[in-house]
Amino acid sequence: MEKQTATLEQALELGLLEEEFEQIKQILGRTPNFTEVCIYSVMWSEHCSYKNSIKWLKTLPKDSPRMLAKAGEENAGLVDIGEGLACSFKIESHNHPSALEPYQGAATGVGGINRDIFTMGARPIAQLNSLRFGNLNLDKTKWLVKGVVKGIGDYGNAFGIPTVGGELQFDECYNINPLVNAFSAGIVETGKVASAISYGAGNPVFIVGSATGKDGIHGAAFASKDITEDSIEDLPSVQVGDPFQEKLLLEASLEVIATGDVIGMQDMGAAGIICSSSEMSEKGGHGMDIWLDKVPSRQKNMKDWELLLSESQERMLVVVKKGEEEGIKAIFDKWDLNCAQIGVVTEGGQLKFYMKDELVADVPAESLVLGGGAPQYEREYSEPAYYQEYKKFSIDSVEEPENYKEVAEFLLGHPNIASKKWVAEQYDSMVGAMNTSTNEPADAAVVRVKGTDKAINITVDCNSRYVNADPEEGCAIAVAESARNIVCSGGEPVAITNCLNFGNPYNPEVYWQFVGAIKGMSKACEKFGTPVTGGNVSFYNQSSDEGPVFPTPTIGMLGLMEDYKEKMTLNFKDEEDLIYLVGEAKNCISSSEYLYSYQEVKASPSPSFDLNEEYKVQQGIKALIQEKVIESAHDVADGGLFITLAESAMAAGKGFDINTNGNFRKDAFLFGESQSRVVVSVKEEQKSRLEALLKENGVTFSRIGKVTSDSFKVDGEKYLSTQEARSIYEKTLPSALN
Repeated sequence: MEKQTATLEQALELGLLEEEFEQIKQILGRTPNFTEVCIYSVMWSEHCSYKNSIKWLKTLPKDSPRMLAKAGEENAGLVDIGEGLACSFKIESHNHPSALEPYQGAATGVGGINRDIFTMGARPIAQLNSLRFGNLNLDKTKWLVKGVVKGIGDYGNAFGIPTVGGELQFDECYNINPLVNAFSAGIVETGKVASAISYGAGNPVFIVGSATGKDGIHGAAFASKDITEDSIEDLPSVQVGDPFQEKLLLEASLEVIATGDVIGMQDMGAAGIICSSSEMSEKGGHGMDIWLDKVPSRQKNMKDWELLLSESQERMLVVVKKGEEEGIKAIFDKWDLNCAQIGVVTEGGQLKFYMKDELVADVPAESLVLGGGAPQYEREYSEPAYYQEYKKFSIDSVEEPENYKEVAEFLLGHPNIASKKWVAEQYDSMVGAMNTSTNEPADAAVVRVKGTDKAINITVDCNSRYVNADPEEGCAIAVAESARNIVCSGGEPVAITNCLNFGNPYNPEVYWQFVGAIKGMSKACEKFGTPVTGGNVSFYNQSSDEGPVFPTPTIGMLGLMEDYKEKMTLNFKDEEDLIYLVGEAKNCISSSEYLYSYQEVKASPSPSFDLNEEYKVQQGIKALIQEKVIESAHDVADGGLFITLAESAMAAGKGFDINTNGNFRKDAFLFGESQSRVVVSVKEEQKSRLEALLKENGVTFSRIGKVTSDSFKVDGEKYLSTQEARSIYEKTLPSALN
């Protein structure tokens, strides 16, 4: 190799630490050249190597009888759902790109997560998203929301995969750094799963899909640093997506996998060719020789390191059985896609990259990857002072409101609670929907599995306000709420994927939040039997001006229904149906939207929560649904009991008439967000059966009222008509964004 050796200054500028530069010298037995330093800078970035998180991620539960691929083994999680089928699902972030270019940032996030699914051989059938933005009154926030929503909608609709749900929250901590987390799920026959692996010396290596350009270069490194005023200079790090090209790539990929001639396949996401080639090689214990000048490119005279690091979208690396090249090429030709052989598999674990006949980089694959030679750190962490301050909060310090009707209207119109219809209308929930069973409202999306009576239940959940108040309890609540949503929609919780959005890991207080969240996730997943199939760590979600975002460990949960017709919906059904609160009310308003936004008290602990109590409540709800006792089920979450009742009533065009419990403060009973509670409605004739089943399961319950025609009544006082409530509930986002 004749290339000039790299300098420490170059390594530092690319985001490597001085000790890491020295480590690279030891690995190679020489000083690396500039291309090699570029390789290590992206592969050892937090985004690719998880160097600051892997030690804690390893503590998460990962096993169950249904698991077909453990976390980190493949592009996405893989769970056996019976009848020879498996569900592949995953969630990932595209936060930094979306902060700078919201449309393309969000669109390419959707594209990337779907490629992770179909490189497994699975056909994507449904998408969700979890979005966080700053103050909705800010022009920048409005610009970001519109761009992100349009990017998700345009890409998903054109690609032909329905978006069936998600969550959207606002808080000033996200003013500079929004969070855009995309979830996808797909179905594959268990015998037709593809793996991200490379082996067999002499087997050809192909790049397929779009031509390679300069977009997204150093995108992985860009995602591993704070957002600053200078971040706009990183705009070339944001990729550009083409959903129509992705649709062709989906069909071609599934067709070539079906031939049985594919050894391995991996999506080119973060870090492009270098990431795919190194991860596939390391997993298979082989190396590769790659000729970068053979890569189809969109721009002339691209340098070797640009070709290696480009994150141009809609591309895959495919290793094929030697002798089957022509058949594979013919399939990609049929779909009018690039299919170029750029290398061969070699013995040993060395990756050698050439430009024409010049060797431009020579690195061991194992030294680059997560769990291999990439550095692993255990960061210092320390409890922030605010944590104990929050615990000092007393409900007695807050006066009860004089006007409860005013509070009800305030919460119905709050952006975190108000209808997300404006967003949903821009997503096509039925496109390609041979799998989707119904758009009836439920706590989780229910998607039919074609050719069977089964359905999958999917949801994404996290209340970052709770996690900020208490990372361990708040993250356990996120898992519990996900499971509760699955159960309330008629499913059995099966497994989770996670998207861990935090600030700078070098900040001991941020890292304390991260460690606490992992501990909370672990104990909740163990309780519900929902192992972690994988996911994404997104650190550096902060700005120089406003500090870190709230810790936001988004939980994407998969549930399973053996018979989709057993789906439970959240809408009330008939007047005079009885309304029960399943679970125990608490004298708690901690971290509620009511306390935080209406009372403007920001410092309080996470809401009352007991994992064992939660488990019992969920078992009780399962029994009620399985025995066909109840008419509706809706979990008590943001906005408390009143908002839960309002949502069930508005979804049905009905009303409710309830009484509060004098043993609790009225604001806590109506607006508190203590966990482990579900509102159900039931026919009078099923009342005894309901009470007996709940007693059998040791679950606290209380009859609180009945379904009525068209108004919301509390303790005999009419708060709102259903139409008035719906008007408030549905106008917030359109009036803010149109």
